[in-house]
Amino acid sequence: MGDEKGQENERPIHRVWVDSFGIGRFPVTHGEYAAFLEQTRRAPPPFWAEPMFAGPSQPVVGVSWYDAAAFCAWLSERAGQVFRLPTEAEWERAARGGREGALYPWGDEPPWERPYAGFDVKTGGPSPVGINEPNDFGLYDMSEGVHQWCSDHYDYNYYRYAPERNPQGPESGQRRSSRGGSWRHRIKFSRCAARSSLPPTFQYADYGFRLALTVAP
Repeated sequence: MGDEKGQENERPIHRVWVDSFGIGRFPVTHGEYAAFLEQTRRAPPPFWAEPMFAGPSQPVVGVSWYDAAAFCAWLSERAGQVFRLPTEAEWERAARGGREGALYPWGDEPPWERPYAGFDVKTGGPSPVGINEPNDFGLYDMSEGVHQWCSDHYDYNYYRYAPERNPQGPESGQRRSSRGGSWRHRIKFSRCAARSSLPPTFQYADYGFRLALTVAP
């Protein structure tokens, strides 16, 4: 994990081991989240009905960390499996697609030299999921689209004391970690090692989430 040429919160580079886990091929979509709202009677997030965000195959946006966690709990109960948010370590492992030390999910090629569909030309919002190429694990939109909530509390200096096996983040904190790029940023791609965070109650138009699945040993 990490990048010596990145931000200070990405250092030091360190090797970690994570147990087997599953992770969604795509971020959770507006259509999938709609089923959750209908069955739970939960209030929709901000931006829900705005045309630029309301396509069923667009990533859901405006969800807080607590909203994402509630979706995971709902799906776990329905499916009989443990769905949750990925840890930062799991997310970075998945994003790299097996390319050890790669800057981006596809390798080190600068993103501005690659073809990219970053927003929906019809609505101006984020593109539907799965438009761009997957990484070598078959995962889409790991570095672009929406910022994706992780399960961890956030600590800028966490890598200085993180355990080497199954790091879960600090025990407490004021913010929750997130990963991945944003459709509305000037630089729409995020490096695999880039870290970000937000207070868990915040609901932004470029924040969504991706599911992880606990796999029994």
